[in-house]
Amino acid sequence: MTDSPLDEDHEVAGLGARLREQRVSSRLTLEAAAARVGLSPAYLSRLETGRRQPSLPVLLGLARAYGTSVAELLGEQPGEPDPVIRGGRIEPGRAGGWGYRRAGAQNRAMQALRVHVPPSTQDAVVRVHPGEEWLYVTKGRMKLTLGDRVHFLDEGDSAHFDSMTPHVIAADSASGLDLIFVHTLLQSPGGDLCLGDAPRL
Repeated sequence: MTDSPLDEDHEVAGLGARLREQRVSSRLTLEAAAARVGLSPAYLSRLETGRRQPSLPVLLGLARAYGTSVAELLGEQPGEPDPVIRGGRIEPGRAGGWGYRRAGAQNRAMQALRVHVPPSTQDAVVRVHPGEEWLYVTKGRMKLTLGDRVHFLDEGDSAHFDSMTPHVIAADSASGLDLIFVHTLLQSPGGDLCLGDAPRL
């Protein structure tokens, strides 16, 4: 494994193809996979063709549905464990999508990502799944909805919560939001739960 940063444009550009490949290898139809994650088949199709980029909750849901990791979906290649993860610019996804860059080692109990959330959210689905999440705002302002409560976090603020609490992450600043996201991705039938309407385009 090299110390050089990943080519983020290539990584995001290939995401759709990897999503389709994972779905096919999981022997799921477009309709079945979409139902597991709480999306419409049309929206999942747009993700697979690269016309939309998934938000973080959708990416996590797809990783659970396909029994894989977010790192694999983002195109990370397995190799010797390296405790050092080099920094680099997060390239926002096309069509106003979320941007991601790995911030932790692969195949660990916890997964860490650096995330850019665009100013207008494309995923208003409320997520509920087993595990824990820890968020740290590095730039911008976050609107975090946990159950019936809404919290606003500024740069330097963090949140740590049980992922079974219904939650939505959104940017509350004109330039979007940058954050460090750490989660335990537990494999469980409950991991597919979501509330509300799926994204419609």
